[in-house]
Parts: sequence; structure tokens; C-alpha cells
Amino acid sequence: MRLELAEYHRDLALFNMAIDSKLRGCDLVKRKVVDVLASGQIREPASVLQNKTQKSVRFEISEGTRTSVGKWMEYELMVGSEYLWLGRFHERLHISTRQYA
Repeated sequence: MRLELAEYHRDLALFNMAIDSKLRGCDLVKRKVVDVLASGQIREPASVLQNKTQKSVRFEISEGTRTSVGKWMEYELMVGSEYLWLGRFHERLHISTRQYA
């Protein structure tokens, strides 16, 4: 609720996605836009390959998560971005697991 009131769209979307997916931090920060977005719509079921186990994990994206990810995708830096969670510095493609923690 506090993230929503403060309008921290990235943090709220990241938090919600972590809860829905139950992925490890290293797998979550490397998610690409195509993992959750298809034809301009947030996917309801998503499927990702875990780095540690090399197993495919399928999870449902809840309505609240779809809303928060949608708001995050409207952010101007996300236009044309490959990764879902941008790094703070331009040389990093996505946030690090330390930033996630």
C-alpha cells in the first residue's frame, strides 16, 4: 500500500511479481519484457526458465500485479527496453540482485 501511495511503480511491480512468481532474486531481476508482455498485453500465465535448476516454472500473474506492471511499462525509460527491471546505471542492463535485496 505504501509503495502505491508513494507512486513507486517499479518497486511495487517488482514486489508483486516476486510474490506471484516465487522466483529466486537472480531469476527475477533478469526477466525480460517479452517474458510478461505479449502483443501489448500482460500475460496471465507466464513461463520462465530457472537459472539454478534449468527447469521451466509457470505462474499466474494476478490482477494487481498486471496493473502495477502496466503502470511501470508506461514509464518513459521502458520504451524499447529489453529488460523488465532497468539498472540504475546505463552500463547495466538490469538491476543487480544486490539492488533487488
